[in-house]
Amino acid sequence: MINSTKHPSRRGFLAGGAALLATPAIVSATRAYAQNPTLKVGHVSPRTGPLAGFAEADEFVLGAIQEAFTAGLENNGKTWSVEIISKDSQSNPNRAAQVAADLILGDEVDIIVAASTPDTTNPVADQAEVNEVPCITTDCPWQPYFFGRNGVPGEGFQSTYHFFWGLEDVIGAFLDMWGQSGVTKKVGGLFPNDADGNAWGDAENGLPKPLAEAGYELTDPGRYQPLSDDFSNQIAAFKEAGCEIVTGNMIPPDFATFWAQSAQQGFNPKIVTIGKALLFPSVIESLGERGAGLSSEVWWSPNHPFSSSLTGASAKELADGYVAASGRPWTQPIGFKHALFEVVADVVRRTGDLEDPAAIIEAIKTTDLNTIVGPVNWANGPINNVTKTPLVAGQWQKEGDGFDLKIVANSAAPHIPLTGELQLL
Repeated sequence: MINSTKHPSRRGFLAGGAALLATPAIVSATRAYAQNPTLKVGHVSPRTGPLAGFAEADEFVLGAIQEAFTAGLENNGKTWSVEIISKDSQSNPNRAAQVAADLILGDEVDIIVAASTPDTTNPVADQAEVNEVPCITTDCPWQPYFFGRNGVPGEGFQSTYHFFWGLEDVIGAFLDMWGQSGVTKKVGGLFPNDADGNAWGDAENGLPKPLAEAGYELTDPGRYQPLSDDFSNQIAAFKEAGCEIVTGNMIPPDFATFWAQSAQQGFNPKIVTIGKALLFPSVIESLGERGAGLSSEVWWSPNHPFSSSLTGASAKELADGYVAASGRPWTQPIGFKHALFEVVADVVRRTGDLEDPAAIIEAIKTTDLNTIVGPVNWANGPINNVTKTPLVAGQWQKEGDGFDLKIVANSAAPHIPLTGELQLL
């Protein structure tokens, strides 16, 4: 059980000096009304560094949330103002832990949310767990979130909850897509020595076992260090094994290096399906003509048949709004960043006592909400503290002067429509 008196005593103890730890907020959202109590929500994401693509739409999303929260949120007949304090993890897990601690101990947030790979979600959730602060995270497969935090099945965590898909879903989506191709079932694996790479390459819980069960031969040359400048050993191993498919999980700079060196060294796979690196149109555009035909998982798109419980906007309307406001193509994290605050709003409205962290956690635990990324319901999760959202697979194809991410495999989520057919490289 969580001690509901812990949070007020923590605040009282820290009031004298810990606020000095707080770093400047990137965003402070909604107008506070003097007559209303204020709920503080901390937000952590990688605004800068190699994971910055995940936070590209933060300003747009937080601006829309600020507008939605302007009039406050109703709870037990009282209107609460909501203040959002957003901080940059700089794509560094140590920095993510630091700013999470600042938000909890200095800004004294009531709820903390975070997104964008285990480098962000895990250190933030760990800080929330140790300080008994309600926490909601997304944009990270559930295995690196849960097992990467030393979660124990059947026990889980007290204060921290996560919604996203799992490695079983991305493997299923990839196999669904590759099965259409007719290419040789020989796969080269690229797995960095980080939380994502170690989870994706894990012999028991990652890609190796299900690929073998589906008749694929995986060549895994071992973990490489992130921001590596030489993939010659991996390329040589893939060529020797006759790999026609390349998969894995990489940050964008690493994939750009690998892909350029593949061209230089005459390695020409027929399918390249990479998690994380190939999610963003800016990365694909930076690759020029060699961006065409690359593929990845698709968590969210304008064609997903979901709407916001907070604003009523459809997935297409949210994506189009970002394009109109920014002049840039939509990105997949937009929907999940928005959904984080849909869940926050729903939790705030349902919590029995917003001054009691245990009551907030109970409301999170009992969430049953249809969001812009699909249903969020922790009663239906695969493991403690986790619930899943649907996943399909897509391919970047030339369209006009740019690229469009076509959904080319949807067997696990047929309610999300196909928008194209797989093309070999």
